[in-house]
Amino acid sequence: MNAWLPNHLKTALLAIAALGLAAGLALRVAGLPGPADFVWAAGVAPVLAALLIEIVRGLSKGEVGLDIVAVLSMSAALLVGETLAAAVVAVMYSGGTFLESFAEGRARREMSDLLSRVPRTATRYSNGALDEVPLNAIAPGDLLLIRQGDVASVDGTVESDRAVLDQSALTGEAMPVRLDRGQDVMSGSTNAGEAFDLRATRRAAESTYAGIVRLVEAAQASKAPMARMADRWSLIFLAVTLALASAAWWSTGDPIRAVAVLVVATPCPLILAVPVALVAGMSRAAQFGVLIKGAKPLEALARIKTLILDKTGTLTDGRPQLVSIKTLGDMSEDEVLYFAAALDQASKHPIAQAIVSAAQQRDAILPVPENVVEMPGEGVSGTIGGRKAVVGGARFVASQGGKADADSAVTAAGSVVVSLAVDGKLMGHLVMADALRSGTAGLLAGLRRQGITRILLATGDRRAVAEAVTDGLGLDAVRAELTPDQKVLLVLTERKNGPVMMVGDGVNDAPALAAADIGVAMGARGAAASAEAADVVLLVDSLDHLLSGIEIARRSRRIALESVAVGIGLSVAGMIAAAFGYLTPVQGAMLQELIDVAVILNALRALRIMPTQAAKSGDPNQVGHEAPDLKTHTV
Repeated sequence: MNAWLPNHLKTALLAIAALGLAAGLALRVAGLPGPADFVWAAGVAPVLAALLIEIVRGLSKGEVGLDIVAVLSMSAALLVGETLAAAVVAVMYSGGTFLESFAEGRARREMSDLLSRVPRTATRYSNGALDEVPLNAIAPGDLLLIRQGDVASVDGTVESDRAVLDQSALTGEAMPVRLDRGQDVMSGSTNAGEAFDLRATRRAAESTYAGIVRLVEAAQASKAPMARMADRWSLIFLAVTLALASAAWWSTGDPIRAVAVLVVATPCPLILAVPVALVAGMSRAAQFGVLIKGAKPLEALARIKTLILDKTGTLTDGRPQLVSIKTLGDMSEDEVLYFAAALDQASKHPIAQAIVSAAQQRDAILPVPENVVEMPGEGVSGTIGGRKAVVGGARFVASQGGKADADSAVTAAGSVVVSLAVDGKLMGHLVMADALRSGTAGLLAGLRRQGITRILLATGDRRAVAEAVTDGLGLDAVRAELTPDQKVLLVLTERKNGPVMMVGDGVNDAPALAAADIGVAMGARGAAASAEAADVVLLVDSLDHLLSGIEIARRSRRIALESVAVGIGLSVAGMIAAAFGYLTPVQGAMLQELIDVAVILNALRALRIMPTQAAKSGDPNQVGHEAPDLKTHTV
């Protein structure tokens, strides 16, 4: 009801109706029936007016819903003097529909923290100083400073000797790339190395990032609207209600019987059971780290048949991990890792930090390196315990005196080799890769058990990497080297097989997330653009939670259907009784209220749904996930 009204006006309508009902009851108890009828009518009038506007707006779009039954019941009750019945209907109807808007408003508020990461300003050189300026103030030719961790806000070229950038959000390539002076930088790339200067070549509104945002908007505009469960059943119930009311009036000549039938029909379980069960399911899903942005997405989540997965940050961890260590000299694997990690403590490069983390996981106590010299994006040299060490790319290590061994550095597609030389002798290689998340095969099997019949990979990464990471997973198809618009096309093409869900975390995934029937974003570390475009956000960086979210959605929908079936059966029985004169309008309103209470209590069972995986883990509020098994699957 009242999709055109802001939430605060919906709250006001509910408050007015409830206050009018309570005040009228107080006046009736005080022996003032005339003022009581007036107060009840006054409480009904705003709700009735809003419903009439909604009906007109709906009819202009070719939509017919249960709002007609509510208007007929309230207006007919007022016309025949059954003001109390009208007041009860107004309170219950406005209260039931308020639940949906409340849940959607809460979901939007919870998104605010995720969206706060979008860059709004840039640091620009101006008259020998640095100024923080809004994006729309940047013009082609401006020189910008991109600090470590900053996101390039506009397209440009590197003005420093080199830059190390994380472009995974845009291209799906997990490993940072090195760009030399004059090479192009895409807006949306994150500086993974030392600060560098960027010469803007486009305005922010014309940049790569802005183009993807426009693609998101176009995909959202073309997305087919999801019909509510209540909308799909409302015409049948409306026809039954009007037929019974008309038959009662025609056969007896008593309009009161028709009013009683209409009052019993509203508020009906279609209005109350569905939103209560779905809102309860949304709340339950949120406890498991799954933020669902409204009741409609939860319904759609329960009917998904095709799943399209991004690679980087979704199937894989999205960060470099130590896969293996190959020794060449007289050092053991632990000693190679010890020297490399000790020296890499001086670097902020993502691969260096991953090596340090790997050593710390093995409880290594790392000494402080001395005489450190870092070549950003190349490697680090220094002294560890009096021994000269060099760690970095094979060419860098060779240039620092470590003998190169190209054959030993060959590894699988998508991997990066870090070499270590100690005292001028090559000691080994550390193989880094974006590893497949542990338990992925079991997770995909669980998703198939939930009714998903087709699972595909869609990535902007190279085909060799995509095929390597999915080896043995049993996917139905692998699509690699895709641009954002090609991902959208894939989503639209797969709709022939049923409702489609797209899961991703990068800016390049946002258009496909918007185009899918259900878009799911990895919100813990994903791009704000993907979180904004998605219908569902995983607040915990684990696909396990998606499995729990789908199970909760399916069981919530089943509870809603059960509540509707039982509630409508009781309502129809009450309508028949009213048609034969066994119920007055007020009695019918009270009976329907009892039915609604029973329906709501049953729908609230969705708050206690325990996903199968969480039940196995023994934790009612969290689905655990293991650390990635780096020796099982790599890219």
